[in-house]
Amino acid sequence: MLKVSITKELKNFTLEAAFETGDQITAIIGPSGCGKSLTLQCIAGLQKPDSGEIILNKRTVFQSKNNINVKPNKRNIGYVFQDYALFPHLTIEQNIQYGLKREDKKTRRVKAMNMIKKLELAGYENHYPSQLSGGQKQRVALGRTLITEPDILLLDEPFSALDHHVKHSLEQELLHMIKENFSGTVLLVTHNIEEAYRLSDKVLIYHQGKVIQAGEKDDVLRKPKTTSAARIIGCKNIFPVQSYDQNSQGVTVGGVSLKTSEKPPASSFSHIGIRGEDILFTPRSSPIAINQFDFSIKHTVPGIYQTQAVIEIGSIMLEVVISEQMVNTIEEKQYQAILPPGKIFFLNDQT
Repeated sequence: MLKVSITKELKNFTLEAAFETGDQITAIIGPSGCGKSLTLQCIAGLQKPDSGEIILNKRTVFQSKNNINVKPNKRNIGYVFQDYALFPHLTIEQNIQYGLKREDKKTRRVKAMNMIKKLELAGYENHYPSQLSGGQKQRVALGRTLITEPDILLLDEPFSALDHHVKHSLEQELLHMIKENFSGTVLLVTHNIEEAYRLSDKVLIYHQGKVIQAGEKDDVLRKPKTTSAARIIGCKNIFPVQSYDQNSQGVTVGGVSLKTSEKPPASSFSHIGIRGEDILFTPRSSPIAINQFDFSIKHTVPGIYQTQAVIEIGSIMLEVVISEQMVNTIEEKQYQAILPPGKIFFLNDQT
């Protein structure tokens, strides 16, 4: 269990991080410069917060009030850096042994070889980092961390140094290794929303140094609560609400009336959002659905497997995704657009 409530002031930036998470994989997402990596550095003891506290498994490792600041090497925290930080002059076995300085030579070797076997790196123990692929380097960095049996594992953009075509398989490989070899708290910093969804159980959205939303990944990524959170997760269709009818659960945006499945939150709301991927297209001959409209295509941006398009319904513009199969057949005269009521979410304009 990890509890963080800290502030840290830098030039032109203030981190005010506050969250709790248990023995699960929690992804921290947000734009560059929002405080994601700084949070990990404060947890690890590489940066000292100005105030607050950090509690790991009921053990206080930082508390400004009582002047507690446990040294990094005493916190029992595993940190996998963005560039892996392997020692180029050490072999793979020596890199993995590095965290076991207090053990005798025989014990270090036995533990290192067991870890090498778990990581499926047998035969590479005498190789150097420069002789490995990006995925193999990642496994070595993870093994060097896990061999110390940390209470928490911090992963800072672990896939940013890898080529796009190998990322997906290595994500699943990393997930498997963690689940097989580690049962504590994992914090994963990433700017990739899809990566966060595939790997994590819980998501924290950061904006300008603050956690603006936290929760189970489906709740956070599918139904953000603020316009800032919606933009961070990639929602392009955000509209100010003109009116809302509580009885019919109808909302008006840009002169277009829409039905919603859920009632707005008890707190105030100012906008609605819908992801472009959730907007559907149906032939005119199909039975009429709720929120089904004529539309016109304003422009398209072709992709390899899908096309991004901007369509106009009434006076509102929506960014949508058209599949490769439909891109050559979809025409506004033959098809209509559907904005599914269950995919529309309410937002407030607070951060």
